[in-house]
Amino acid sequence: MKCALITGASRGIGRAIAIQIAKDLGFHILINYASNEEAAKETLQLIKSEGGSGELIPFSVENGEEVQKKMQDWFNNNPEKEITVLVNNAGITKDNLFLLMPEEDWDKVIQVSVKGMYNCTQAILPKMVRKRYGRIINMASVSGVKGNAGQANYAAAKGAVISASKSLAQELARRNITVNCVAPGFIKSDMTSHLNEKELAPIVPVNRFGLPEEVAYLVSFLASDKAAYITGEVININGGIYA
Repeated sequence: MKCALITGASRGIGRAIAIQIAKDLGFHILINYASNEEAAKETLQLIKSEGGSGELIPFSVENGEEVQKKMQDWFNNNPEKEITVLVNNAGITKDNLFLLMPEEDWDKVIQVSVKGMYNCTQAILPKMVRKRYGRIINMASVSGVKGNAGQANYAAAKGAVISASKSLAQELARRNITVNCVAPGFIKSDMTSHLNEKELAPIVPVNRFGLPEEVAYLVSFLASDKAAYITGEVININGGIYA
């Protein structure tokens, strides 16, 4: 049975991606979350309501030891299943002007996005390499592509994810494993709930925030065989705010 691991899949973009991949590709979905079990259960129920299957797999992506143990236990208990798609979606923001940014806020944002991507990819990649097949999609951000005032830590984290993805894509291309980034702009989610869409929409050429489902359609395509010749790319999905 083919499976997809989606980190940070309890809410928002991660939830939409989990649902869409289950629907489009028929994969069994591993729903990762750090603490919000109720929201993760809601994601699972939504997948099942569409006729799909999945399970919860809690761990903090920035904790390498925990990630390795949880994934190794899963592999040991599910010899008939294989993870062919990994979506590194987990991420947090702790916005502030650089001059006022506490060191712990800098470190935490980078730990979750960058170390989290490292930990989860390290845990899954050996089996992809042996199978000579895989799809890795790393969630970046328009902030990581162009920078954004008040988000130096988040921009640094997502910029690092982008650069690492480009390098990893070159390493793995001959193994039939693609690695791509998706860089959303303003998307309606918990992460942007504090923003005033009415005020910000005019700076977006399409004059609105995007929907999580719109990001999920793109990720689902990249996870499919139809995207086999796309690797090392950063695909912007931002309503034209930056190209």
